[in-house]
Amino acid sequence: MVEPGIHLVHKAVGQSSFDVIRGFKRRAFEAEQKKLALGHGGTLDPFADGLLLVLAGQATRLMELMHPLPKTYVAEVAWGVETDTCDLHGKPVSEAPAAHLTEAALDAALAPFLGWTDQVPPATSAKKIDGEAAYKKAHRGEDVVMRPSRVFLLSARRIAQDLPRRSTLELTCRGGFYVRSLARDLGRALGCGAHLTALRRTAIGPWMDPGEGQERLLTGADLLPWCPTRLLSDVEADHLAHGRIIPAGETAPPTWPMPEGFPDPCAPLRALHAGRLVALLRPSDDGGLRTFANLRGGL
Repeated sequence: MVEPGIHLVHKAVGQSSFDVIRGFKRRAFEAEQKKLALGHGGTLDPFADGLLLVLAGQATRLMELMHPLPKTYVAEVAWGVETDTCDLHGKPVSEAPAAHLTEAALDAALAPFLGWTDQVPPATSAKKIDGEAAYKKAHRGEDVVMRPSRVFLLSARRIAQDLPRRSTLELTCRGGFYVRSLARDLGRALGCGAHLTALRRTAIGPWMDPGEGQERLLTGADLLPWCPTRLLSDVEADHLAHGRIIPAGETAPPTWPMPEGFPDPCAPLRALHAGRLVALLRPSDDGGLRTFANLRGGL
Protein backbone atom coordinates (compact mmCIF):
# COMPACT_ATOMS: atom_id res chain seq x y z
CA MET A 1 0.00 0.00 0.00
CA VAL A 2 1.20 3.52 -0.82
CA GLU A 3 0.56 5.71 2.20
CA PRO A 4 -0.54 9.32 1.56
CA GLY A 5 2.21 11.80 2.39
CA ILE A 6 5.62 12.74 1.05
CA HIS A 7 7.95 9.84 0.33
CA LEU A 8 11.70 10.53 0.36
CA VAL A 9 13.13 8.28 -2.35
CA HIS A 10 16.61 7.77 -3.79
CA LYS A 11 16.48 7.94 -7.59
CA ALA A 12 19.20 5.89 -9.25
CA VAL A 13 21.34 6.90 -12.24
CA GLY A 14 19.57 5.86 -15.44
CA GLN A 15 16.07 6.21 -14.04
CA SER A 16 13.85 9.09 -15.06
CA SER A 17 11.77 10.81 -12.41
CA PHE A 18 8.69 9.37 -14.10
CA ASP A 19 10.20 5.86 -13.82
CA VAL A 20 10.07 6.32 -10.04
CA ILE A 21 6.47 7.54 -10.19
CA ARG A 22 5.60 4.60 -12.45
CA GLY A 23 6.93 2.24 -9.76
CA PHE A 24 4.67 3.88 -7.17
CA LYS A 25 1.72 3.59 -9.56
CA ARG A 26 2.36 -0.16 -9.87
CA ARG A 27 2.41 -0.48 -6.10
CA ALA A 28 -0.83 1.50 -5.81
CA PHE A 29 -2.49 -0.60 -8.51
CA GLU A 30 -1.50 -3.84 -6.78
CA ALA A 31 -2.93 -2.46 -3.52
CA GLU A 32 -6.17 -1.55 -5.34
CA GLN A 33 -5.49 2.18 -4.90
CA LYS A 34 -6.26 2.90 -8.53
CA LYS A 35 -7.39 6.48 -7.89
CA LEU A 36 -4.45 7.50 -5.69
CA ALA A 37 -2.93 10.78 -6.94
CA LEU A 38 0.87 10.72 -7.38
CA GLY A 39 3.46 13.30 -8.41
CA HIS A 40 7.01 14.41 -7.70
CA GLY A 41 8.34 17.55 -6.06
CA GLY A 42 11.06 18.43 -8.59
CA THR A 43 12.50 16.36 -11.42
CA LEU A 44 15.99 14.89 -11.68
CA ASP A 45 17.71 14.20 -15.02
CA PRO A 46 18.22 10.49 -15.84
CA PHE A 47 22.03 10.83 -15.54
CA ALA A 48 21.63 12.26 -12.00
CA ASP A 49 20.86 10.44 -8.77
CA GLY A 50 19.77 11.36 -5.28
CA LEU A 51 16.71 12.63 -3.45
CA LEU A 52 13.35 12.67 -5.20
CA LEU A 53 10.16 13.66 -3.40
CA VAL A 54 7.17 11.49 -4.30
CA LEU A 55 3.88 13.10 -3.25
CA ALA A 56 0.97 10.72 -2.68
CA GLY A 57 -2.72 11.37 -2.12
CA GLN A 58 -3.60 14.77 -0.67
CA ALA A 59 0.15 15.55 -0.49
CA THR A 60 0.06 16.28 -4.24
CA ARG A 61 -1.66 19.55 -3.24
CA LEU A 62 1.61 20.59 -1.58
CA MET A 63 3.58 20.41 -4.83
CA GLU A 64 3.87 24.16 -5.40
CA LEU A 65 5.37 24.58 -1.93
CA MET A 66 8.37 22.43 -2.92
CA HIS A 67 9.60 24.79 -5.68
CA PRO A 68 10.85 27.67 -3.44
CA LEU A 69 12.87 25.33 -1.18
CA PRO A 70 16.67 25.20 -1.07
CA LYS A 71 18.08 22.22 -2.94
CA THR A 72 21.63 20.96 -2.39
CA TYR A 73 23.65 19.19 -5.08
CA VAL A 74 27.08 17.67 -5.53
CA ALA A 75 28.17 18.21 -9.13
CA GLU A 76 31.20 16.89 -11.01
CA VAL A 77 32.31 19.26 -13.77
CA ALA A 78 34.65 18.21 -16.59
CA TRP A 79 36.72 21.05 -18.09
CA GLY A 80 37.75 21.54 -21.70
CA VAL A 81 34.61 20.46 -23.56
CA GLU A 82 31.13 21.96 -23.84
CA THR A 83 28.35 19.63 -25.02
CA ASP A 84 24.98 20.40 -26.56
CA THR A 85 23.14 18.92 -23.57
CA CYS A 86 25.60 20.36 -21.01
CA ASP A 87 26.21 16.83 -19.67
CA LEU A 88 28.24 13.72 -20.43
CA HIS A 89 25.66 12.30 -22.88
CA GLY A 90 25.75 15.28 -25.26
CA LYS A 91 27.75 15.90 -28.41
CA PRO A 92 30.79 18.21 -28.12
CA VAL A 93 30.10 21.67 -29.50
CA SER A 94 33.38 23.32 -28.50
CA GLU A 95 36.74 22.35 -27.04
CA ALA A 96 39.57 24.43 -25.57
CA PRO A 97 42.64 23.85 -23.38
CA ALA A 98 42.05 24.02 -19.65
CA ALA A 99 45.69 23.95 -18.54
CA HIS A 100 45.41 27.52 -17.24
CA LEU A 101 42.76 26.67 -14.63
CA THR A 102 43.56 27.33 -10.98
CA GLU A 103 41.51 27.12 -7.80
CA ALA A 104 41.60 30.90 -7.52
CA ALA A 105 40.33 31.30 -11.10
CA LEU A 106 37.44 28.92 -10.41
CA ASP A 107 36.48 30.71 -7.20
CA ALA A 108 36.50 34.04 -9.03
CA ALA A 109 34.37 32.61 -11.86
CA LEU A 110 31.78 31.23 -9.41
CA ALA A 111 31.23 34.51 -7.58
CA PRO A 112 29.09 36.28 -10.24
CA PHE A 113 26.61 33.38 -10.27
CA LEU A 114 25.69 33.79 -6.59
CA GLY A 115 22.38 35.43 -5.69
CA TRP A 116 19.69 36.23 -8.25
CA THR A 117 20.81 35.96 -11.88
CA ASP A 118 19.30 35.31 -15.31
CA GLN A 119 20.06 31.79 -16.53
CA VAL A 120 19.38 30.18 -19.91
CA PRO A 121 18.11 26.60 -19.37
CA PRO A 122 19.54 23.77 -21.51
CA ALA A 123 17.65 23.08 -24.73
CA THR A 124 17.28 19.49 -23.50
CA SER A 125 15.48 20.51 -20.31
CA ALA A 126 11.89 19.95 -19.18
CA LYS A 127 11.21 23.68 -19.45
CA LYS A 128 7.98 24.22 -21.37
CA ILE A 129 7.88 25.97 -24.76
CA ASP A 130 4.36 26.45 -26.15
CA GLY A 131 3.12 23.88 -23.65
CA GLU A 132 5.65 21.19 -24.60
CA ALA A 133 8.90 20.19 -22.86
CA ALA A 134 11.90 21.70 -24.65
CA TYR A 135 13.74 18.37 -24.78
CA LYS A 136 10.98 16.82 -26.89
CA LYS A 137 11.40 19.54 -29.49
CA ALA A 138 15.20 19.23 -29.35
CA HIS A 139 15.06 15.45 -29.81
CA ARG A 140 12.93 15.96 -32.94
CA GLY A 141 15.67 18.16 -34.34
CA GLU A 142 13.72 21.41 -34.02
CA ASP A 143 15.55 24.67 -33.33
CA VAL A 144 14.96 25.45 -29.66
CA VAL A 145 15.49 28.98 -28.37
CA MET A 146 15.42 29.10 -24.57
CA ARG A 147 14.53 32.29 -22.77
CA PRO A 148 16.47 33.25 -19.65
CA SER A 149 14.86 32.48 -16.30
CA ARG A 150 15.41 34.26 -13.00
CA VAL A 151 17.20 31.82 -10.67
CA PHE A 152 18.86 31.92 -7.25
CA LEU A 153 22.14 30.34 -6.13
CA LEU A 154 22.81 30.62 -2.38
CA SER A 155 26.25 29.02 -2.22
CA ALA A 156 28.81 27.14 -4.30
CA ARG A 157 32.11 25.73 -3.12
CA ARG A 158 34.82 23.39 -4.32
CA ILE A 159 34.96 20.08 -2.41
CA ALA A 160 37.41 18.19 -4.68
CA GLN A 161 39.83 19.09 -7.48
CA ASP A 162 41.68 17.30 -10.24
CA LEU A 163 42.70 20.28 -12.34
CA PRO A 164 42.76 20.78 -15.23
CA ARG A 165 40.52 17.75 -15.83
CA ARG A 166 37.63 18.10 -13.39
CA SER A 167 36.26 19.70 -10.23
CA THR A 168 33.57 18.65 -7.76
CA LEU A 169 31.29 21.39 -6.44
CA GLU A 170 28.66 21.50 -3.71
CA LEU A 171 25.95 24.08 -4.25
CA THR A 172 22.63 25.14 -2.78
CA CYS A 173 20.05 26.80 -4.99
CA ARG A 174 16.36 27.55 -5.27
CA GLY A 175 14.04 25.42 -7.41
CA GLY A 176 14.29 26.17 -11.13
CA PHE A 177 18.10 26.41 -11.13
CA TYR A 178 19.85 24.24 -13.75
CA VAL A 179 23.21 22.89 -12.58
CA ARG A 180 23.94 21.85 -16.18
CA SER A 181 23.60 25.49 -17.22
CA LEU A 182 25.96 26.56 -14.45
CA ALA A 183 28.61 24.11 -15.73
CA ARG A 184 28.19 25.43 -19.28
CA ASP A 185 28.37 29.06 -18.16
CA LEU A 186 31.40 28.45 -15.93
CA GLY A 187 33.22 26.85 -18.85
CA ARG A 188 32.47 29.86 -21.02
CA ALA A 189 33.54 32.30 -18.31
CA LEU A 190 36.84 30.45 -17.91
CA GLY A 191 37.39 30.19 -21.66
CA CYS A 192 37.74 26.42 -21.79
CA GLY A 193 34.25 24.93 -21.99
CA ALA A 194 32.73 22.52 -19.45
CA HIS A 195 29.96 20.00 -18.90
CA LEU A 196 28.55 17.89 -16.06
CA THR A 197 29.71 14.31 -15.72
CA ALA A 198 27.78 13.50 -12.51
CA LEU A 199 25.09 15.11 -10.37
CA ARG A 200 23.63 14.08 -7.04
CA ARG A 201 20.87 15.84 -5.13
CA THR A 202 21.63 15.39 -1.45
CA ALA A 203 18.88 17.48 0.17
CA ILE A 204 15.66 19.40 -0.44
CA GLY A 205 14.83 21.82 2.34
CA PRO A 206 15.15 19.94 5.66
CA TRP A 207 15.10 16.47 4.05
CA MET A 208 18.14 14.38 3.15
CA ASP A 209 18.60 11.68 0.54
CA PRO A 210 17.67 8.40 2.30
CA GLY A 211 20.30 6.44 0.35
CA GLU A 212 20.16 3.75 -2.31
CA GLY A 213 17.25 1.37 -1.89
CA GLN A 214 15.85 3.34 1.02
CA GLU A 215 12.57 5.22 1.42
CA ARG A 216 11.08 7.37 4.17
CA LEU A 217 7.48 8.54 4.61
CA LEU A 218 6.71 12.02 5.97
CA THR A 219 3.35 12.83 7.57
CA GLY A 220 1.97 15.13 10.25
CA ALA A 221 4.41 17.53 11.87
CA ASP A 222 7.24 16.26 9.62
CA LEU A 223 5.52 17.96 6.65
CA LEU A 224 6.35 21.59 5.83
CA PRO A 225 8.43 22.31 8.96
CA TRP A 226 9.46 25.70 7.49
CA CYS A 227 5.84 26.89 7.93
CA PRO A 228 4.47 28.36 11.16
CA THR A 229 1.91 26.12 12.88
CA ARG A 230 -1.62 26.63 14.19
CA LEU A 231 -2.85 23.80 16.43
CA LEU A 232 -6.59 23.21 16.07
CA SER A 233 -9.25 22.18 18.52
CA ASP A 234 -11.89 19.66 17.43
CA VAL A 235 -14.36 22.51 16.88
CA GLU A 236 -11.89 24.57 14.81
CA ALA A 237 -11.01 21.56 12.67
CA ASP A 238 -14.71 21.06 11.96
CA HIS A 239 -15.13 24.74 11.06
CA LEU A 240 -12.25 24.61 8.56
CA ALA A 241 -13.54 21.35 7.06
CA HIS A 242 -16.80 23.15 6.27
CA GLY A 243 -15.13 26.26 4.84
CA ARG A 244 -15.68 28.49 7.87
CA ILE A 245 -13.17 31.04 9.18
CA ILE A 246 -11.52 30.49 12.58
CA PRO A 247 -9.90 33.03 14.94
CA ALA A 248 -6.22 33.86 14.39
CA GLY A 249 -5.33 32.33 17.75
CA GLU A 250 -1.74 31.48 18.71
CA THR A 251 0.81 30.18 16.23
CA ALA A 252 4.12 28.41 16.77
CA PRO A 253 7.20 29.39 14.73
CA PRO A 254 8.68 27.07 12.09
CA THR A 255 10.65 24.13 13.46
CA TRP A 256 13.11 24.33 10.53
CA PRO A 257 14.38 27.77 9.50
CA MET A 258 15.45 28.65 5.97
CA PRO A 259 19.21 29.11 5.50
CA GLU A 260 20.45 32.63 6.12
CA GLY A 261 20.24 34.73 2.97
CA PHE A 262 17.77 32.42 1.22
CA PRO A 263 14.70 34.08 -0.39
CA ASP A 264 11.52 34.11 1.68
CA PRO A 265 9.33 31.24 0.41
CA CYS A 266 6.16 33.07 1.59
CA ALA A 267 5.16 29.96 3.51
CA PRO A 268 1.52 29.56 4.54
CA LEU A 269 0.33 28.59 8.00
CA ARG A 270 -0.04 24.86 8.50
CA ALA A 271 -3.00 23.59 10.52
CA LEU A 272 -2.37 20.49 12.65
CA HIS A 273 -5.12 18.51 14.35
CA ALA A 274 -4.58 15.32 16.32
CA GLY A 275 -1.07 15.03 14.88
CA ARG A 276 -2.21 15.33 11.26
CA LEU A 277 -1.75 18.12 8.73
CA VAL A 278 -5.33 18.97 7.78
CA ALA A 279 -5.15 22.32 5.98
CA LEU A 280 -3.06 25.25 4.82
CA LEU A 281 -4.24 28.65 6.05
CA ARG A 282 -4.02 32.31 5.08
CA PRO A 283 -5.26 35.40 6.99
CA SER A 284 -8.83 36.40 6.18
CA ASP A 285 -10.02 39.96 5.64
CA ASP A 286 -11.61 40.08 9.10
CA GLY A 287 -8.42 39.10 10.93
CA GLY A 288 -9.18 35.40 11.24
CA LEU A 289 -7.80 32.44 9.30
CA ARG A 290 -9.25 30.79 6.22
CA THR A 291 -8.41 27.59 4.37
CA PHE A 292 -6.82 27.78 0.94
CA ALA A 293 -5.99 24.07 0.78
CA ASN A 294 -8.17 21.57 2.60
CA LEU A 295 -6.27 18.28 2.94
CA ARG A 296 -9.34 16.11 3.40
CA GLY A 297 -8.67 13.32 5.86
CA GLY A 298 -5.33 14.87 6.78
CA LEU A 299 -1.81 13.62 6.33
